[in-house]
Amino acid sequence: MDIEQTPSLGETVKAATYVREAQLLAMLPFSHATLWRKVKAGTFPKPLKFGPKLNAWDLDDVNRWLEACKEAAAGPGNRTLA
Repeated sequence: MDIEQTPSLGETVKAATYVREAQLLAMLPFSHATLWRKVKAGTFPKPLKFGPKLNAWDLDDVNRWLEACKEAAAGPGNRTLA
């Protein structure tokens, strides 16, 4: 009788990487105020709230946003970030 192997936790659950605001601002070309203005306007991903004073962004969401900005900038005559 064959015993099916159970996949490991790493194979079944996608590992998410989260970054805090200080780490995020080190990667982006704008300030704290601009970050939160963009979040409020809906032009930048919202952070996840892990507690009353603990916010973090999913790095995959941030990378998708950056890719969308690159694609928009590659368009004819458009060189601005969202």
